[in-house]
This record gives sequence, C-alpha cells and structure tokens, in this order.
Amino acid sequence: MDVPFWAWPAVLGVIAVMLAIDLFSHRRAHAVGVREAALWSALWIALGLGFGAVVWWLWGGELAGQYYAGYLIEKSLAVDNVFVFAIIFGYFAVPARYQHRVLFFGVLGALVFRGVFIAAGSVLIASFSWILYVFGAFLVLTGIRMARHRDESVDPGSSRTLRLFRRLVPVTDDYHGQRFLVRQGGRWVATPLLAVLVLVEVSDIVFAVDSIPAVFAVTSEPFLVFTSNAFAILGLRAMYFMLAGLMHRFTYLKLGLALVLVWVGVKMLLLDVYKIPTALSLGVVAAILVTAVTASLLRSRRPDQAQEDAVSEAAER
Repeated sequence: MDVPFWAWPAVLGVIAVMLAIDLFSHRRAHAVGVREAALWSALWIALGLGFGAVVWWLWGGELAGQYYAGYLIEKSLAVDNVFVFAIIFGYFAVPARYQHRVLFFGVLGALVFRGVFIAAGSVLIASFSWILYVFGAFLVLTGIRMARHRDESVDPGSSRTLRLFRRLVPVTDDYHGQRFLVRQGGRWVATPLLAVLVLVEVSDIVFAVDSIPAVFAVTSEPFLVFTSNAFAILGLRAMYFMLAGLMHRFTYLKLGLALVLVWVGVKMLLLDVYKIPTALSLGVVAAILVTAVTASLLRSRRPDQAQEDAVSEAAER
C-alpha cells in the first residue's frame, strides 16, 4: 500500500477538527441524553464509513475491506470498554454532567497511546515476522479467558492503579465542577475526576493490548490499523451514553467478543497455511456479533428470565 506523505497529516487534521467540534459542543457541563448520543454516534459512524469509501476510491476494494474489518473489530471490542466505564463512573458516583469531559480526554489519550502501540507493533512485525504467531496465540488465549470469566465484574476499589494514584497524589473528597486539579492550602490537589480519568486511561491501554493485535490480524498496513482504530475510538463517548443503561441486556455480548478474538487469532495462526479472504473474515465477525446481540435481546425479553432477574435483584437487596 503506497500511502502518500500528505495522507497522515490529513487524517490527523480531520481527527483534530472533529475533536475540537466535539469539545466546543460540550463546553458546558450537561448530562448527555440518549437522543444527543444517538446523533453524535451516527455522525462518528458516518465519518468512519466515509473514510472507508475514500480508501476504496484511492486504493481499491481489497484494502477498503481490510479497513472495514479492522473498524468493525475495534468498534465491537470497544463495547467492552463501555462495561468498564459504567462500573468506574458508578463506583465514584460521577455526576452525569461531568462524564463526557472525562471520556473526551480519555479518548484523546487513547489515540496517542494506540498510535505508539501501532508504531511499535509495525516495527516488530517488520523485524520479526514470527511475532504474528505470538499475536495469534495471544488472541486465542485471551478469547478463551474472556469466555471463561465473562460473568466476573470489575472492582475499581481494588485496582492497583487507584491505590498507587492515591498514594502518590493527594485527592479531594468532593468534586469541583469539571476541574481535574484544584488549589487547596497553598498546593495543587487532584479531584476525584482525575482519579476517574486515570482509571479510564489505564483500562483503555489494557484493552488496546487485545484490540491492536486483533486488527493486525486483518491488515498489516499501519495506516489502516491506525485509522480503523482512530475512527472507531472517536465514537466511544457517544456509544457509552447510548448503551450504558442497556448493558444488562447484552448477556451474550462478551461471549461474542471472545469468539471474535479467537477467530482473528486463528486467522493469524493460519497465515502460512491458508490466507482467509478479507470479505470472509469481515462476514464471520459481523455474523458473530449479530448473533450475540440478537440472542441477548431475545433472552432479555423472555418473561421467565425477567421474573428470575427481578427475584435475584430482590434477594440481593
């Protein structure tokens, strides 16, 4: 793939402009409703799909297919982030009107870290071709582990990151608007919002360890790996505000994501045996996700299941 020099600054410029528009539109703290989140989500998805059309126009259908496969994988795995973000916000009782600001800077940091990881991954693959098999085996094992532990919940209070942060940085007990730092007693101290941002950033770095090798399984082009990651991550905030209240209904989604990781891992392990066509890989990923979501929604609508859930909730109380 022959990527001209201007393509990188052009993409980064588009991302910077969209982030600036997003930040300006949410300059005043307010709770993001489902309707607003849906409109923003539609905009981010249109931008991501539109960029795929540009790739198709400039470099052809095969590379565009690789971009779309990477975009779909990253977009689907990002849903797992939503689960964790909802738990973190709930643990810290973050007011709804401040959550967008945390996610904005979280996504900004995620773009930087993913750029670093992708550059490092590209160098490793170029220098040691066998590293692809390591990535493939890692994805298979990660998928199996995710499937086995899909019902386990995250406890932010027991996080080593949080304990280290509180040990190194003095933190106030109360929120001070959207501020991450405030001056008290002649010194700068962190607000709980900064602790939340640190946990969000660290959790995304952990997720990137899975998602970036997964995208390398469908394309070895650094430009496509970065852009598919970037355009998928840009819509993460809107996705959170759309889905956070519905996470309990997606019973089988984590199992579906686990199968996606196993599938792309197997695809990577079979590179020298049989190169699975991009269209087939994209179709399998889409089929797994549609099946997982459909099965989850059907299960959540079952009257007996709803009754069981209500009994369980009553027992917990």
